[in-house]
Amino acid sequence: MKISIKIIVILIVFIPKFGFADVELNSLFSNRMVIQRNAEIPIWGWADPNEKVEVLTSWGEHATAITNTDGTWRLDIKTPKAGGPHKITVSGKNTIEITDVLSGDIWLCAGQSNMDFSMSKFVKNSRDPKDQPLVEYIRNEVATVNDDWIRHIEVQPTSSLSEKKLNFDDQWRKAKPEQIGKISATGYFFAKAVREQVNVPIGLLECALGGTRIQPWLSEATYMADPNMKAYFEASRKKSNEIIERVSVENYVDTTFTAKFKAWEAGGKKTPKPYPSTHPSLDKQLPATLYNGMLSAIMPFKIKGVLWYQGESNSHFLEEEYRDYFTALIKSWRADWNQEDLPFYWMQLANYEVPDKRSDLGWASVNNQLRQSLKLPHTGMAVLYDIGEAKDVHPHNKMDAGKRLALWALKNDYNVEVSAVSGPLYHSHKIKRNKIQITFSEVGEGLIVGHKHLLNPVSEVKNQPLKWFEIKGKDGEWYPAQAKIISKNKVEVWSEECLMPVAVRYAWSSNPEGANLYNNHGLPASVFLTE
Repeated sequence: MKISIKIIVILIVFIPKFGFADVELNSLFSNRMVIQRNAEIPIWGWADPNEKVEVLTSWGEHATAITNTDGTWRLDIKTPKAGGPHKITVSGKNTIEITDVLSGDIWLCAGQSNMDFSMSKFVKNSRDPKDQPLVEYIRNEVATVNDDWIRHIEVQPTSSLSEKKLNFDDQWRKAKPEQIGKISATGYFFAKAVREQVNVPIGLLECALGGTRIQPWLSEATYMADPNMKAYFEASRKKSNEIIERVSVENYVDTTFTAKFKAWEAGGKKTPKPYPSTHPSLDKQLPATLYNGMLSAIMPFKIKGVLWYQGESNSHFLEEEYRDYFTALIKSWRADWNQEDLPFYWMQLANYEVPDKRSDLGWASVNNQLRQSLKLPHTGMAVLYDIGEAKDVHPHNKMDAGKRLALWALKNDYNVEVSAVSGPLYHSHKIKRNKIQITFSEVGEGLIVGHKHLLNPVSEVKNQPLKWFEIKGKDGEWYPAQAKIISKNKVEVWSEECLMPVAVRYAWSSNPEGANLYNNHGLPASVFLTE
């Protein structure tokens, strides 16, 4: 009898949870959302197994689905042209009304902190007083913004070793003074630049986390498809499993941390404070963990394209392999979204004074590999080394950054005529005795020596030499070089110390302050190494 009573109690507790579950939606499908215009988009969620779910839209589309045995369901509907507001009604055992829906373009904003940092982070005083005018500009923008057609939602930071998360917790917000503080600054200024040219709602879907390398943003399947990457993934997981097994012992004590902490205290706390090791289940740097914890929660939401700002954390971690990981990421994300020609635009890293030589050279190497990745179709890149801040890895000038990135989208995706989408890009070189001639593409009407100050347009500077060119000799040494513009698209480089040159590099530093090669449209030449 007692056993029967326990069973009845258990049934009473659990039947409401599983027997009469309400229809639920992924958080993307909520009030103030933006849907991808002129497309067939998926809508998905959860309900009871074998339950009928119906979707009705205010623009006349209607679709139904029957949930699977695990309670999941998905259906596809056609979306209208740009505009709104619209309404979507989802019905099952309960009814959900999604109001104030706009039909526009969804841009996925991914990467690390320079994508993740919201507008509220940039209203604080700058570290260098000369950059304070940028702060004042952003403060005014935050106080006066009023664009109902720029909206934003953010996937919360979540790391997962193996489980693929299916949802997240956030809501759509508008570009209004009371809400803009939480909107990605890079994403916002990209959207603003697009909106100034195109009357289309822009939805910013942010999936970024500060301090992260590229490795956690790739899927396990992507690692398994490449022998070298597979070896890295498997070695990482083996180490993680060993750590988990070790720390799972009852009364475990982190003796390594304890020793470091005692030494730190004994030394007068003069060095950086040590912290305990991160448990693998919480480690945001491990391969595939952010793909599992964050990206999986928004797939397969229909998007227009991807905006990527990442690489700082790879300036001292597998930096020479960055291009392999980045191109694999682009290809795999396109496959995941089933969009072979999905636009993918990114930032080169802005200038910043790093504390060590490896990061200094690695910063430049990552920038060069970002440039090399332009060989993939439907890609674009904004160069930022002239608008960073030597004392702040999070530079305030997201205004010019957003504008430069938007040039690619305006031309390629919105058919807007722009004067140029990029600054000069290395094309080829020829060695002529003790000199090397570099040929550039994307030169517009010609190359210039330029100067950029805060938000002012680039101005041409006469009678000033080009800076930050270096030339390599057969001895393997790099020498500071002289350089001059010799034609519309060519620069000649040489050094009296190098009589047998073999290669040239430009702006090869984390902080190439004063690098001054531009095209006549005011866009800076990319960091490059001759190949």
